[in-house]
Amino acid sequence: MSGITAYGAYIPRSRLQKSAIADANDWFDAGLRSLAKGERSVCNWDEDTITMAVEAGRDCLSGLKGAPVNALYLASTTLPFLDRQNSVVVSEAMNMGSSLRTMDVAASQRAATTALISLLEGGAAAGANALLLASEHRRSKCGSRSEMLWGDGAAAVAVGDENVIADYLGSETYATDFVDHYRGEDSQISYEWEERWIRDEGFLKSVPLAVGRLLEKTGVKAADIAHFVLASDQARTPAAVAKKIGIKADALADNHIADVGVTGVAHPILMLTEVLEKAKPGELILLTGFGQGADAVLLRATDALASVQPASGFSGALARRREDSNYNKFLSANNLVDRDVGKRGELDKQSYLAAMYRRKDLLTGFVGGKCRNCGTVQIPKEKYCINPECGALDTQDDHPLAQARGRVMTWTADRLTFDWNPPAYFGLVEFEGGGRLMMDFTEVEPGSVDTGTEVSLHFRIRQFDNQRGFRKYFWKATPVRN
Repeated sequence: MSGITAYGAYIPRSRLQKSAIADANDWFDAGLRSLAKGERSVCNWDEDTITMAVEAGRDCLSGLKGAPVNALYLASTTLPFLDRQNSVVVSEAMNMGSSLRTMDVAASQRAATTALISLLEGGAAAGANALLLASEHRRSKCGSRSEMLWGDGAAAVAVGDENVIADYLGSETYATDFVDHYRGEDSQISYEWEERWIRDEGFLKSVPLAVGRLLEKTGVKAADIAHFVLASDQARTPAAVAKKIGIKADALADNHIADVGVTGVAHPILMLTEVLEKAKPGELILLTGFGQGADAVLLRATDALASVQPASGFSGALARRREDSNYNKFLSANNLVDRDVGKRGELDKQSYLAAMYRRKDLLTGFVGGKCRNCGTVQIPKEKYCINPECGALDTQDDHPLAQARGRVMTWTADRLTFDWNPPAYFGLVEFEGGGRLMMDFTEVEPGSVDTGTEVSLHFRIRQFDNQRGFRKYFWKATPVRN
């Protein structure tokens, strides 16, 4: 039987205090104070939908323990590229090979649940896994309700027919063009309709209809559902929907509005990852997605669930936080203000696509070389071995280094060069097992970097080419925090 075989999650470390948003905007809308408790997750300037998907995917793969993957779907309504397959960038950053079936799934808040149903009903070959990544970097108007209640994040689940941790029991979809919000081709921020309308005509009609069909088809009683996932930024709506269906109140999964925010397309899958951390064998899990109708997916936890643990998971991602109260930095990172970046920030950053393609193993996959003759590791991979006692020609085998830990050999904090979060930190990193490279650092707090500091590697945005609408990615070093 097919089902979920692994899961992973990623939440950006930065958590903007909602009181900072209210402090800046309650002069215009005093009602924001009622939403000002807690915090929301916020992307760093060099994070986006792609980089978060890579993080969640790597976390999920840690639970698969080397099991083969033959498909990767990326679900989001905030994909950085409209005419470039974003899922391919993610797959190459994760070094998943060139035989993978990839797909971007977009245009609805239930894109992730729809993609999951497709994978559960035939997305993976026998003995292999299919990977669903859901990621969202949401933008909203300054001082809006959405700015208070939304967040950034990503989640991943693997689907297969071996070592299943949650059996797939069935699904149903109710499709209708109910427009609760929309974003046209020339817009970057969604236009939302009235909350009561969305609750009464949307959630309270669409979700019970889809769930009712599913329960009837599977012969399951609503009262037997142990975990009910319904993503919504309306705090009371999930309970009202559960009551209408007949699901117990204590089965409701937490939306984490107070400490993460609702992460759009990613949120049902992100909530599911937390449920999988808590569920017991035999318990029924009802996952729903809302947007132009509703999806309903029924799962049952298996005895194998306890044996599959991601490196971080939802609880680890939630705990890895850094409190932030700088609202102006948040506005700048999301291009919500026209920031003066100075002359150094105005340089032309044209991307040379041919050169990028030739070195994509290094730039996207962070693949170095290992000499077959002497075992020396080097990055970048070149024609000759750098070991002066070897110097062999054409003996370099691919050697991925993205999972390696490293140590800072030298470092600099530079306020003269341009960086979106000055100072710019960079330095020489030496990797476990060999290899050295000058790298940019990210997520650096004052005093957290010194010679000998242990670092991990993360796929991030390196530069924006705003003239041509392109962004360049590369790997950066981040201090390891115990």
